[in-house]
Amino acid sequence: MMFDSRLDPQQHRRALNALATEKFDVLVIGGGITGAGAALDAASRGLRVALVEPYDLASGTSSRSSKLIHGGLRYLEQYDFRLVREALQEREALVTTLAPHLVKPVAFLYPLHEKLKDRTYVGAGLALYDVLRGFQRALPWHKHLSQKNVAQVAPSLRQDIVTGAIKYFDAQVDDARYTMMVARTATRHGAVIATGVSCESLIKEGQRVIGAVVRNMETGELINVSAGVTVMCAGVWSDELHERFGLKAGYEVRMSKGAHIVLPGSAINSEAGIILKTPVSVLFVIPWEDKWIVGTTDTEYDGDRNEPLANRDDIDYIIAQANRVLEPQLRFEDIIGVYAGLRPLVSKKADASTTKLSREHTVDRPAPGFVSIAGGKYTTYRVMAEDVIDLAGKELHKEIRESTTDRLPIVGADGYNALVQQVPLISAETHFSESTVVHLLNRYGSLMSEILQLIAQEPSLSKPLGAGLPYLRAEIHYAVSHEGARSVEDVVARRTRISFEADENGAALLEDIADIIAPLLDWTRTQRAESIDHYRLILERERAEARKLLAPDVAVSS
Repeated sequence: MMFDSRLDPQQHRRALNALATEKFDVLVIGGGITGAGAALDAASRGLRVALVEPYDLASGTSSRSSKLIHGGLRYLEQYDFRLVREALQEREALVTTLAPHLVKPVAFLYPLHEKLKDRTYVGAGLALYDVLRGFQRALPWHKHLSQKNVAQVAPSLRQDIVTGAIKYFDAQVDDARYTMMVARTATRHGAVIATGVSCESLIKEGQRVIGAVVRNMETGELINVSAGVTVMCAGVWSDELHERFGLKAGYEVRMSKGAHIVLPGSAINSEAGIILKTPVSVLFVIPWEDKWIVGTTDTEYDGDRNEPLANRDDIDYIIAQANRVLEPQLRFEDIIGVYAGLRPLVSKKADASTTKLSREHTVDRPAPGFVSIAGGKYTTYRVMAEDVIDLAGKELHKEIRESTTDRLPIVGADGYNALVQQVPLISAETHFSESTVVHLLNRYGSLMSEILQLIAQEPSLSKPLGAGLPYLRAEIHYAVSHEGARSVEDVVARRTRISFEADENGAALLEDIADIIAPLLDWTRTQRAESIDHYRLILERERAEARKLLAPDVAVSS
């Protein structure tokens, strides 16, 4: 139903029925950030849109990024000024207008080693970085810090080699959560979002693609979906799907692996993030709640797309590069989590190094009625979505409106800035601490009212889920009743970040979480047990892999 952004079990059933009975202008394949963005772009132009995703929203690359919204400092060195400018403009729009509740400024220090040379060279680069973002400047201008200032802001930076630093700002986001909220915004504008639905083959009329055969992954049922144009936003799965569909694309996608480690807050003493130039790329030390995320790598990958795994070389590289400037040194024993994501890089030459490939995207029309997109970066998803729907519109043989997503706030953004001013008042009225109110506002924005409505109906949901975690039981309920979660894994790994925020990856909370969501999903006792077991199996597999990565006497969760 238009104007209702809920992704609940009833909406899921309606979506499956709509796929079988309605004709769509646009069918989007893929529920990552680009697919969700394309669905929103098309729906907000007045087109009838469906999106199918075989697993959960953001279950692939879009939940495994560095969680940064940034221009990409390293692209300045590649003289890719257009990409940097585009990304910085998108960053400004996200922080100020489109999603201020979800995208937050974060400070970084760029350590300097050679006083004069580094200050001149790096300072000029960061000045250009600031200038490229244009007239809208929500984030502060970069600032030079002396060695004494650095010692106060970041005691963990080695004073014997760091002569000063330049402080600048980018932004960060919970990537999986943001993707889901974009999908909810698309739903609010009439898009049909169907997770657990895989695209098996295309339906053709002569050479023209007129829809697709999709499979309900829960029941195995095949559904014929009719669409004027099919838009594939499959990221690292693009080549595989082009081959499955018998299409010859004008590009190929190479996979670049980005590995990250997660550390406790105590491992590094700094009030800001840190960015380091490495021989091949850059390394970010990123504050994340009370933890640190350190990464990333940039290496060729040809393994399983569904389960990209870090290897020992990745971990050695991250720790070695970080330890060039940190004191005390990071140790393998400090690591509490490891994850890896895959960047889809558009490639024309088989022998090009992934670090030299541009992150700019490519749109393609390998068949009438079918368009695809690949490449790009998370920050520029909105531009990518606009470009692919512009091309898709030409296949509809009718005039479509121009994109409005550059001024269309994500659900929860409306009224957020006013609510931030009212935190003490909201705290007094709800009897939640101010920190809990801020936590809720930064996850739901103005949709926080829906959480409060749930609690009013069922007061027991106001209790915290577990000691040391910020989540209320209502948030677990809400993940299913409003955010499209359909399994324990969806809740633990993507609607929340319990999978790496809680001890033992949240294993002790699984029964409690299942108790909250089972009635909403009409699970039998067997289905409830299967969902828990499925997540435990993932945990066991990741822990076994982590044990291989790290020293034999160190047990680490991943």
